[in-house]
Amino acid sequence: MSPWQHCPPNASAAGGPGPRGNGTGRAAERGSAVSVAIPLTMMLTGIVGNALAMLLVSRSYRAKGSRRKRSFLLCIGSLALTDMLGQLLTSPIVISVYLSGRPWAAMDPSGRLCDFFGFSMTVFGLCPLLIASAMAVERALAIRAPHWYASHMSPRATERGLAAIWAAGVAFALLPLAGLGRYALQWPGTWCFISAAGGSAFAAAFAALGLLSLVVTGACNLATIEALVSRCRAKAGAAQPGSRWGRIATETLLQLLGIMCVLSACWAPLLVTMLRMVSEPAGGPCRGGSQRWELRRECNLPLTAVRLASLNQILDPWVYLLLRRILLRKFCQAASAMSHCPNARDRALTLSEEIRRTAA
Repeated sequence: MSPWQHCPPNASAAGGPGPRGNGTGRAAERGSAVSVAIPLTMMLTGIVGNALAMLLVSRSYRAKGSRRKRSFLLCIGSLALTDMLGQLLTSPIVISVYLSGRPWAAMDPSGRLCDFFGFSMTVFGLCPLLIASAMAVERALAIRAPHWYASHMSPRATERGLAAIWAAGVAFALLPLAGLGRYALQWPGTWCFISAAGGSAFAAAFAALGLLSLVVTGACNLATIEALVSRCRAKAGAAQPGSRWGRIATETLLQLLGIMCVLSACWAPLLVTMLRMVSEPAGGPCRGGSQRWELRRECNLPLTAVRLASLNQILDPWVYLLLRRILLRKFCQAASAMSHCPNARDRALTLSEEIRRTAA
């Protein structure tokens, strides 16, 4: 999901309605265009971050003694793979449209590229949200029901769950082929996504599923945080408070808070904007048939929202994995008196690994 620029600088010639468009007359007026360096940099940053996360997950997965945390690692690796594939499939198309300086309709008269782009945006937008929810459920079960978790959770079950998430995302994105919804060219004519014109049930379903995923993720993370706080209080009242558990609890607390903030900031604006557009009449300010498109604030809101959502693909590997030890070390240095963190050189353990050891 990477529509990171305004209209191509040469797309000022009027054209007919774009392929599968929302009555898009002109792709956009000639105006200030964001440099192609921005989407290119975002794409490379996302690919490098997710590739690095996959490399670290692969090494940890194959390491000796990692059997107890393989479910957790599978979820992180799958999330990184999904985010990277999403960027590889969408970013080059957007960059090509920008560099060509031609309207989308001239490059894609059949509308098939628009359908593919919208399909990719839907799959690789919905699946990360569902995987994040699955990871939140995994953490909540691991700490609140450790014995059930130890006896029922396995890498095989995790693989089946991830496969079901991907299958559900693909099946949902294919609904327009059955006539349920459609993909449309979006303002300013450089990307395609679900059409919200005329109260689209497909767009409403996507937004509802996304918001439900955010709610499940937040609720499960809050339940995990509450259990961690209760556990820390119990440890603090014991004769030996257990410094390693305090470090792990602090690390996990920071990570869960970061996950909730990043997910909400990146996805809530797009999902809420989609619901608002669904409730609007079909002739909105950015859809006016053969009318000239104007650079209005109402038109730029969906573009800004989808840009924020595309940031999630870049931030995911850092929030879930790469910055985990760095953030913990900085937090301990700044608030050691409050957190009672041990030496930052101690090996950072994942929450899932510690819970499995505790339940063993």
